[in-house]
Amino acid sequence: MARYTGPKTKIARKFGEAIFGDDKSFEKRNYPPGQHGNNRRRGKKSEYAIQLMEKQKAKYTYGILERQFRNLFEKANSSKGVTGEVLLQLCESRLDNVVYRMGVSPSRRGARQLVSHRHITVNGEIVNIPSYRLKAGDVVGVREKSKSLEVITNSLAANSTVYEWITWNTEKKEGTFVAIPERLQIPENIKEQLIVELYSK
Repeated sequence: MARYTGPKTKIARKFGEAIFGDDKSFEKRNYPPGQHGNNRRRGKKSEYAIQLMEKQKAKYTYGILERQFRNLFEKANSSKGVTGEVLLQLCESRLDNVVYRMGVSPSRRGARQLVSHRHITVNGEIVNIPSYRLKAGDVVGVREKSKSLEVITNSLAANSTVYEWITWNTEKKEGTFVAIPERLQIPENIKEQLIVELYSK
């Protein structure tokens, strides 16, 4: 499997921020990994290196491989909106991301697994494709047989984050993808313009 499954803290340290969510190990060592990680005398990064780093950060954040990410960029580039903003909106509209945002799973990796293992429905139908693109008004829910799963109930109990573009009904264990989020509503610290510049070379 080509998707990264290694230590999350190591990647978070590479980017200097906890891109996978709360991470106690990262808080203790929030400098780059490796023998010289804590040595701040590092050479100035080139423009290309900075752009590449931003793209890698976005890919790791959303758990998307290069080919998929490139395809999303092409789709965003051919749309009417601002390319970088549309790129992030496409990432946010993925089913695995929305399952994570709704609090059904504490991580995107876990959300992807729930979708792949057929625990999630869209408009009443089981969908097992994590990259499935949701449209405004789609109802995302937990399959009836899976509603008592400990991993789901624990995650929902611990979740307190509310997003304006998503509604959630705790009793029914389902929510609505109300609208595609505006850039200001997306909390990820990603400089999307750098990614656009990288792909546009």
